[in-house]
Amino acid sequence: MRRSRKRVTETAPNVKTPIYNVLPESDVHKILDATFKLMNEIGVAFDPDPRVLDRFADAGCEITSDHTVKFKRELVEECLDTVAKSIKVWNRDATDYIETKEGVTSFFTGMTCIKVFDLKTGEKRDSTYDDLATITRVADALPNIDGVCTPVKDVPNSTLHGEIGEFIALAENTTKPLEYLCENNIAFEAAIEMAAAIRGGMDKLAEKPYFTQVVTPLPLYFAKTHSDQIILGAECGVPVTSGTISIGGGTGPITIAGSMTHCLATDFAAITLSQLVKKGSFCHGSSESSFMEPTTGSLGNWIPDLMADMAIRQVRGHYGLVPLAGGGGGSSAPSFNQDAVLDISTGLQEAFFLQGGTLDYLGIIDDGMTYSLHALLLCNDLAGMLRCMWKGFPVDDEHLAFDVTRSVGLKGIYLGEKHTVNHCRDNYWKTRYFGTKTPLSSNRVPKDDLVERIDKDLREILANHQPKPMPKAIREQIRAVHAKFETSP
Repeated sequence: MRRSRKRVTETAPNVKTPIYNVLPESDVHKILDATFKLMNEIGVAFDPDPRVLDRFADAGCEITSDHTVKFKRELVEECLDTVAKSIKVWNRDATDYIETKEGVTSFFTGMTCIKVFDLKTGEKRDSTYDDLATITRVADALPNIDGVCTPVKDVPNSTLHGEIGEFIALAENTTKPLEYLCENNIAFEAAIEMAAAIRGGMDKLAEKPYFTQVVTPLPLYFAKTHSDQIILGAECGVPVTSGTISIGGGTGPITIAGSMTHCLATDFAAITLSQLVKKGSFCHGSSESSFMEPTTGSLGNWIPDLMADMAIRQVRGHYGLVPLAGGGGGSSAPSFNQDAVLDISTGLQEAFFLQGGTLDYLGIIDDGMTYSLHALLLCNDLAGMLRCMWKGFPVDDEHLAFDVTRSVGLKGIYLGEKHTVNHCRDNYWKTRYFGTKTPLSSNRVPKDDLVERIDKDLREILANHQPKPMPKAIREQIRAVHAKFETSP
């Protein structure tokens, strides 16, 4: 049994904030024991591929006739030890980066919606390449959005070549780091080649990765395209996050603890494969649980979803793994209405306690089907709130203000004190939509509602923001890569 590790998180320079743990340490060990038992006695399925199955067999795994891999705990724990515990993902110009590590949260648009709300009619419709470019350009303008995942799919061109084009839409419309998701490993190969052209060579891409690849196996089952992507990421130095969604009552047990074991076993299998390819490569799990409503069969009951998020973060942390893909920032509401605002606000409040490495669902609503730019702007504002809270506050003589209290006296007023002037904006959330920006009956602020205030900002961004253009020579190179893959089988 492993020794428990003390967990504190540095959320700002010289400020350490304890993370809220939802489980007693004894339950963490029970869940881990059950996960390793599942991996050893039931196993994880893989499509038949000698590159995968031979590696596992050589490492001492049992391979059944139906290509199920049964893992020894010792092997998995060894791989959990060797996997990289952090990674820097750099912007397009390789001048700045976000660091994916325990205790640092990055906010991303996402993920792979197939519909948008038309900006002219307000009606839902299939998403296109132009929508992907527009959402990415808006995200480029938002200060608290750190990177861009593939927020929508190019539905009319839902082919291999369309997926490659999605990477171009991301790269040309923001300078921020990227998360890319594709269901064809050839598209991943093309993305690596384009990223290498942007970076100036494969060696420079491995030194300063430009994007993280998101791999999406099913619970306890890896199709060949997913194992191919894990192998390719490890070989090329591209960080990978591999995650499934276990639907409690559908594709997994209805209980939180049972569903978690499916998520963790899937994560650990991906990590083990990556380490058998290249020790020290970055491949972390981002699997999560969602649970069916017993009355309707729909998804998204807050309480089990949020508790599962926090619990799986705690269990992964036992091995120093980064908690990825927290669910905050999305909503099951069918449109951006008061229900969506409540969903998003509640989910991002959870993020204060979770402090995940990435939050990847900002802006999605309608049970993950439809992307809302208005929701993304709300998420950007609430992300600023979280960062203000994570900074903590200083406790020293200046801030304890004993001398000021002595000077003002027991019945004095602090309004005119220099101390008040100096510190009146300490821990101040520079909100766009709440606080002093909220229309109140007692002031003269126009009584437009939240959606109207957000819409004004959105229209301003759409009219005026242009991301830093990609150099012409680089743009021609990545489009040449796209053209090359268009002619491939």
